[in-house]
Amino acid sequence: MTNRLALETSPYLLQHAENPVDWYPWGEEALSRARAEDKPI
Repeated sequence: MTNRLALETSPYLLQHAENPVDWYPWGEEALSRARAEDKPI
């Protein structure tokens, strides 16, 4: 299972690209989803 981190360039983030977690890199997509779902970050 690959998550959104597979598209990142950071070696740290890339090492978590196969984690079974729906990770979002920090950015507008993550912030928009948090606002839409009324979830804290």
